[in-house]
Amino acid sequence: MSRLENNITHLIRPEIQALSAYAIPDPGELVKLDAMENPYAWPEKLINEWLDILRNVSVNRYPDPNANALKTRLRTSMDIPQDMELMLGNGSDEIIQIIMMALNPGQVVLSPAPSFVMYNMIATFAGLKYVGVPITDDFELDMDAMTRAIQEHRPAVIFIAYPNNPTGNLFKRKDILEILNISDGLVVIDEAYHAFADDTFMAELNQFENLLIMRTVSKMGLAGLRLGFLAGHEKWLCEFNKIRLPYNINVLTQISAEFALNHHALFSEQTGRICHDRAKLLEELNKLQGLTVFPSNANFILLRTAAGESTRIFESLKSKGILIKNMGVTEGLLRDCLRVTVGTPEENRRFLAALSAII
Repeated sequence: MSRLENNITHLIRPEIQALSAYAIPDPGELVKLDAMENPYAWPEKLINEWLDILRNVSVNRYPDPNANALKTRLRTSMDIPQDMELMLGNGSDEIIQIIMMALNPGQVVLSPAPSFVMYNMIATFAGLKYVGVPITDDFELDMDAMTRAIQEHRPAVIFIAYPNNPTGNLFKRKDILEILNISDGLVVIDEAYHAFADDTFMAELNQFENLLIMRTVSKMGLAGLRLGFLAGHEKWLCEFNKIRLPYNINVLTQISAEFALNHHALFSEQTGRICHDRAKLLEELNKLQGLTVFPSNANFILLRTAAGESTRIFESLKSKGILIKNMGVTEGLLRDCLRVTVGTPEENRRFLAALSAII
C-alpha cells in the first residue's frame, strides 16, 4: 500500500470509503429523459427581460444573506402560511444535509424504501443511522412496519417523499397523518414534485409542530438555479439556520428565481402541459406488451420490464439516442424497473417509437 493509500485508509471514515459517488451520466446528444426536468425552455421575450435585469446585478458584491425579497415571492407563489418561517438551500440536497447535521451523532433517520437515495447517503455522510422501511408491493406505506420501526428506533427525523421518488405515487394522506401523530421526532414531507401532484401538506403546518415541508423549484422548470426551501415553525428553522453557510444562495439565483416566480403563470401552464402529456404517455405505454406501467403523480413514469430485461432495454434505448434511468440494477421492488421523465411531445414520441421497436 502506498503512502497516499495508507493516509486515505486511516483518515477517511470507513463508511465513506465504502460508498460510491452519486453518478450523473453525460447525456451528450441523447434525448435526456433521465432526470425529471421540465423539458421546456423560456420564451425569447422572457429571456430578454431576464437578461435586462441581470445586467444590473452587482456580482462584485455578496448576495442578501437572507434572500428576503425571494422569500417574500416564494410565500406568495407557494401559499406558505404567514406565521411559518422559511429557510433556503442550494437545492433540496443542502436542506437535507443541514437537517441531518443538526442532529445528535448516531441518531436515526427513517424513511419509506425505496425512496430518494439522498436520505440514505446524507445520513451516512452525517454519521447517522439510516433505517429504510420497505413499502408494500403496490407502493403504499406499510403502516404496521412503519409503526414498529418508529416505536423501535425513535427516529429523530422521518423523510417522506410526496409523491414518492422513484415510484411516482402519493401515499395515503391518512397514513402520513398517523405518522405525524405517533412520531416524537421531526417529519419532513418532501414535496419536490408538488407541481404535478395537485396535493400538499402545506396547510397542515399549523396543526403539527413536528412537521416541516420541503420543496424545490427544479421540477417546475428552474433546475439550473439549484433552489430549494424548507417551511416550518420558527424555532426549528432557527436551529437549522445556525448550520446554513453564509450566502448559500448566490445573487444570480436569487434574482433569477424571483424574476421567474413573477411569471409563475408560464410555469403553471408548462406544468399543466406536462401532466397532459403524462396521461397520453401512460396510455401509450399501457398498450405495449411485456411492461407493467405504474400510475404517476409526478413528471416521470416507472415501468417494470420482463425479468432480466431492464438493462438490455436501457442500453438499446441509448443506442437509439434515448437516455432514461435504469433502476433495475437494484434488488427488491425496483428490480427490472426503468424510469422515464415526461418530455416534450416529440421526445415522448421518439421514446415510444424506440421502445416499441426494442421490446
